[in-house]
Amino acid sequence: MLKKFNLGVIAVATVFTCSCSTVPLTGRKQLNVVSDAEINQSAATSYRQLLTDPKTKVIASTADAQRVQRVGSQLARAIQNYLQQNGYANQYNFDWQFSLIQSNEINAWCMPGGKVAVYTGILPYTKDDAGLATVLGHEIGHAIAKHSAERISQQYVTQGVGAAIGVAANNSSSATVGIINQAYGIGGSLALLHYSRSQESEADRLGLTFMAMAGYDPHQAVAFWQRMAAASEGKSQTPEILSTHPSDATRIADIQKYIPEAMKYYRK
Repeated sequence: MLKKFNLGVIAVATVFTCSCSTVPLTGRKQLNVVSDAEINQSAATSYRQLLTDPKTKVIASTADAQRVQRVGSQLARAIQNYLQQNGYANQYNFDWQFSLIQSNEINAWCMPGGKVAVYTGILPYTKDDAGLATVLGHEIGHAIAKHSAERISQQYVTQGVGAAIGVAANNSSSATVGIINQAYGIGGSLALLHYSRSQESEADRLGLTFMAMAGYDPHQAVAFWQRMAAASEGKSQTPEILSTHPSDATRIADIQKYIPEAMKYYRK
């Protein structure tokens, strides 16, 4: 039993030592036992499934669709330049794609590998390019910070170190596709992947910097989140301590705290 225990400790140490990565800008260390190539491929497969589903209505050739493409492309270029200039390019192989989807849901997301969806239900709140850049910057922040891979890694690790090691060495495409589909609601009702509050805050911080890099004033992010807060007034809300998202007040206060950092990257 003692030998088995020692081997288990060694295995745990090996997984954590060999599977740590660093989030750009924030410098946070994270556990990641899944292959980037694997999860990006699985996300691309799930994204195609969504866009080709007869129940999905992709909006194209409208002013709103053009705005999504324009703002998304500006963000993607700025982010890729930053990654290239700061030695992160080899850690990201993103094939960017931006789609506007007809849905009343007030939602948007970015899958691993740069597959982005914006639902028409959020457009009344974004209002303009800066508002849309706030949303897209935040969602892309999740992808750049590899939050999906981090959460999938956590799921694998909780299933046992042995399973985690097996996944790290020999991933299963079908299993990863299944997790991605479940996380983003592919094949069912559309749903945003729920991240932890700390990951949400990190995505806010990254998003502000990304929108600044792309030429959008980070101060405009406050106005967007204030509109979102006003829309939820009088509605039943989950207490912050029980929620995966920060409260509106906490989020806005944190964003105001992060703005000076983001302004260092602002290019008009």
